[in-house]
Amino acid sequence: MTAPADAAERFARIHLLRSPNVGPVTYYHLLKRFGSAQAALPALPELAARGGARYRLAPVARIEAEFAAGARYLFHDDPDYPLALLALDPPPPVLTVRGRTALFDQPAVAIVGARNASAGAVRLARDFAAGLAARGFAVVSGLARGIDAAAHTGALTADHADGGTIAVIAGGIDVVYPPEHHALQQQIAGEGLLVAEMPPGTEPQARHFPSRNRIIAGLATGTVVVEAAPRSGSLITARLAGELGREVMAVPGSPLDARAHGCNQLIRDGAILVQSPDDVAELLETFAGAARSRFREDLFADYHSGEHDDDANGSGAERIVGLLGTAPVAVDELIRQSGKAPGTVHDTLLDLELAGRLVRHAGGRVSLQ
Repeated sequence: MTAPADAAERFARIHLLRSPNVGPVTYYHLLKRFGSAQAALPALPELAARGGARYRLAPVARIEAEFAAGARYLFHDDPDYPLALLALDPPPPVLTVRGRTALFDQPAVAIVGARNASAGAVRLARDFAAGLAARGFAVVSGLARGIDAAAHTGALTADHADGGTIAVIAGGIDVVYPPEHHALQQQIAGEGLLVAEMPPGTEPQARHFPSRNRIIAGLATGTVVVEAAPRSGSLITARLAGELGREVMAVPGSPLDARAHGCNQLIRDGAILVQSPDDVAELLETFAGAARSRFREDLFADYHSGEHDDDANGSGAERIVGLLGTAPVAVDELIRQSGKAPGTVHDTLLDLELAGRLVRHAGGRVSLQ
């Protein structure tokens, strides 16, 4: 797959992504199978019919209205798309952005923490961010109240040509949340970089925040948690960072303050204790001062196997469907038990998903609806 060269293909990609039952995995499979979104779109009704349902694409007028909003799109194979996110499985198919995309090329560190943070933690987050941005880091956070806002504010004060801040938001690129951060969000869009995965106009909802946290963890070489309760979104971001093989760091706090319990638990579980921007930089830079990177190259050459069986629409598909139930099962296990080629299994799952009969779960598992 190559970067979309013309406006028609870019429009078709958004049309594909906004159509019913097309998630990231299905999107990538369709591009791999048909070569382009323009070729995949007309095939969706037939594929869904094979899965047992009628299908209607998203209205063209809705896509036209979205494009009219003037958002800047970065597709997964665009040159400006952040390489760090290609290590996610799957990467976000498209991002909308406002601001300095050159920040994607800088070493990045995430700073996250409690919304109801203590005054001391807010000051610490601001100082950490200012110190790291002054060393050329892009400070990534989620524009929430408390620690996030302090991190963005601190990074914006740094005097460095390359450093700055990246705010990943849970709603659309044109939606301000929380409302009191309107001026800060506009400043980041002008001086830093604002990033969203949701379509323009989307109001943030609780189900959007895990995706936002995933992008924050994915963009950064390391994640610093300044203050967090034991069951907070900040700890989810730290866990995602650890699963990606990135550094996880935490600032210790008083055992008497419940807001410090999450950080102390992270340290007990193996996170690195940090007390200054220098501690963070020491972990994320080589002895020569260059940023370490563990990011993988483009993953899409073998995203799905091209092998198929001759009876993909016959007994082979029936065999695959018969192995599915309401309990999630790994796709690899379906391939093994069905005896079918990987491409046949993926195609059958695609048909079922477009028909609204399949649910995809974390860890490459699927189940019937």
